[in-house]
Amino acid sequence: MRRFLVTILLLVVAACGGGSVPTGAVDPGGQLNLVTTSTVFADLIRNVGGDRVAVTSLVPRGVDVHTYQATPVDLRAVASADLFVMNGLGLDDWLEKTIRSASNGAPIVKLAVDLEGVVLLPGETPAAQNPHLWMDVAYATLYATRIAARLQEMDTTHAAQIAVTSAAYVEQLADLDVWVREQIGTVPAGDRQFVMFHDALPYFARAYGLTVVGVAVEAPGQDPSAGEIAALIDAIRATGVKAIFSEDQFPTTLVDQIGRETGATVEADLFTDSLGDDPITSYEALIRWNVEQIVTALR
Repeated sequence: MRRFLVTILLLVVAACGGGSVPTGAVDPGGQLNLVTTSTVFADLIRNVGGDRVAVTSLVPRGVDVHTYQATPVDLRAVASADLFVMNGLGLDDWLEKTIRSASNGAPIVKLAVDLEGVVLLPGETPAAQNPHLWMDVAYATLYATRIAARLQEMDTTHAAQIAVTSAAYVEQLADLDVWVREQIGTVPAGDRQFVMFHDALPYFARAYGLTVVGVAVEAPGQDPSAGEIAALIDAIRATGVKAIFSEDQFPTTLVDQIGRETGATVEADLFTDSLGDDPITSYEALIRWNVEQIVTALR
């Protein structure tokens, strides 16, 4: 898998090296100015682009990307961007409205949309797909590859440099994926199930052999009914779920209540849509932190 992804990146260089510069290209001597929606994506971009990119995340650390409202400062950042990077699939669609009001016409990359090799999972409604692909490290690697391809198209002068930087990062992510599998493997098979505050880990669970028994809320900002809470409590008791996980940016009142009712441990400091304070200051650190909390709670 690792060798395959590195090969893809090198082929991208060959494909981009002799072509004309597309719309959105920058002066060969300058950095690409990228604007993205999440500190997680900003970290992926920096690791792929190295010193060829300057990155602004509109959503600050610890803030919910689903419900974020753009500020006047954000509009100024949008106006000067060479490229916009967002997830898509409903996670950060508000960015497109912001771009329409302030953009200079720079192109948009939607990391999760039409991504080859991905099998999407259901989202909040029957017509939606879950957007949290990057929680599967292999899918985050595909994000990195897509970012690298676009950067090489826009900065053909430094395409080879970007290829080297991004290939090194792909190697790093491959090692991370192996580590996650090793850690999850230490949890007894019958204990690899949990409940989430909202549906942020289905791709993670599918990739690493875990089961999400249920979620406390269908989407951030939507309160469940008394019947929905009762049904979740019944499911936890029936399956013997040991742990309920939530993310750092969300209130814990509801999951604490469910934990008291069921005896399940509540772990409320995971990170998915945002980086945090030290040590959760990179995508790799986010994954390692989450895995350590999950494994400890399930074991």
